[in-house]
Amino acid sequence: MALILDTNALSAFAEGNQALRKAIDEEPDLALPAVVLGEYYFGIRQSRLRARYEDWLRRHTSAFQVLRLGETTASHYADIRSELRSVGRPIPSNDLWIAAAAREHRMGVLSRDRHFEAVRGLKLVPW
Repeated sequence: MALILDTNALSAFAEGNQALRKAIDEEPDLALPAVVLGEYYFGIRQSRLRARYEDWLRRHTSAFQVLRLGETTASHYADIRSELRSVGRPIPSNDLWIAAAAREHRMGVLSRDRHFEAVRGLKLVPW
């Protein structure tokens, strides 16, 4: 199954985390929704190691399919947000967009955030 990396997974990947690498070793299809890139850029712009992380991202972005957020994604976002609201299990807004992209593209989400488990039909791949 193709996988979307959540921001915490992308950060761990950049740090060379072995547990994460093991989780994706056999998965050639990795994707990053634009919202994950935005969160990552925001984080590294606050870092004292900004140049290092920006360089890493420039060198590795081609390893990922970058998923744009479009009208279909927005429709999935609305559905997921409504579903979670009806059961009283909201999740952070950016994670709603990540879940919407995963549902749209039928991909699992590689993340340490357990709240993705609340999204019906979404395969969470913890590491």
